Amino acid sequence: METLLDLVRELSFTRVGGSSEEMAAAEIILREINLAGKEAGSGITGEFMPFKIPGADVEKCSVSAQGREIKSEPFLCSGDIDQECRLLYLGDAMEIDFAELGDLSDTAVLLNGIRDEETFKRLVEHKAAAFLILQGKYYFSVEEASLYARALRPHLLRNGKIPGFIIAAGDAMTLVQEETQTIRLTLKQQDVERDSRNVLAVIPGTRDTKEEIVLTAHYDSVPLGTGSWDNATGAAALLGIYRHFVLHPPKRTLRFLWCGSEEMGLLGSKAYVEQNESSLEQIKFCFNFDMCGTILGVNQIIITGNNELETYVDQYLKRTGYSARTTKGVHSSDSAPFCDKGIPALGLGRDTGTAEIHTIHDLLPTISDKALRQNVDFAIRMVEDMANAAILPIKREMPEERKKELDKYFHRDTEKKTSSVTE
Repeated sequence: METLLDLVRELSFTRVGGSSEEMAAAEIILREINLAGKEAGSGITGEFMPFKIPGADVEKCSVSAQGREIKSEPFLCSGDIDQECRLLYLGDAMEIDFAELGDLSDTAVLLNGIRDEETFKRLVEHKAAAFLILQGKYYFSVEEASLYARALRPHLLRNGKIPGFIIAAGDAMTLVQEETQTIRLTLKQQDVERDSRNVLAVIPGTRDTKEEIVLTAHYDSVPLGTGSWDNATGAAALLGIYRHFVLHPPKRTLRFLWCGSEEMGLLGSKAYVEQNESSLEQIKFCFNFDMCGTILGVNQIIITGNNELETYVDQYLKRTGYSARTTKGVHSSDSAPFCDKGIPALGLGRDTGTAEIHTIHDLLPTISDKALRQNVDFAIRMVEDMANAAILPIKREMPEERKKELDKYFHRDTEKKTSSVTE
């Protein structure tokens, strides 16, 4: 590839976790890893790390009202239904909305969204026949609403199954405005397992420090648009960083991880952490790259660690003259499973209000090679300084505040509440 943008361009196609397209994207990345190793004469090659992911084969998904078919997409792994239901709009479905409802086994509940696990638990407890989620703005066409099938997440499924559908906000508004009494729902699907994979490459350190740094980015996408910003840019950025270090290996070992199936719930990074539990102690830090290189926008660094890491980043930006907005908290990306094991992390990218992810508008024209190269050059400098430091400037630890946020992010807080009620 001549430029990083060339790789973004080659990866700009839908590549859903577990699909043949995701496999094709993984092969592109592996090809570039091996080519860089060959050109450097390093003998370093990449490899696949396979893992299984949940999915569903959908035979039929249909929503209709008053003889009119309404465009819909299913929640995968949510179960089956073939039923005429009473329609009930509950907005955000807060606790008070369910106060006097009783049994909903004949009712499809229309929601603004599933705000949290408690919302879903209320649907289960009231035996709702099905649920519908609205998406987009009322003035969006069905295409602009960017509907796509998505899996019902495990923290919801642990409460039970309810068949779920996604419809456009404009259609939802019409149903409510017309006071539609009944709605016909059909969902027939078969739960399956699919194959996904991470792409791995390791650059051994020049000294045996027993300390490693992991660098991550996901390469899969949702089924809409071309996934150029989210996250062909991150995958390309990680490859640019890899190309540098395969020629200039640092003191500490660098582990490069292109994650599959991130859009389905960080499944690739979770699988890596689970399969490599015994060797995680050597990993002292994580850099994650998600959504880089937009023409318009602001550079962004998400800090998941202690106050020492925040101070380090602040001083580093001042010293290097790199302009970036910093935030503290859990990055909803592939660094999170590593942080959950006590490994501090920085999420590097570029944010903008002029482009969109997870829609038909995530396309290549929003990206420039210049902006992407700026993100990569800064990352190379920061990684190099840390990987060659006499002593790592950041301790491998996670403060209690972040641990609580991680508990919430991975839905262990509600799990604890559930178990305390049932004990």
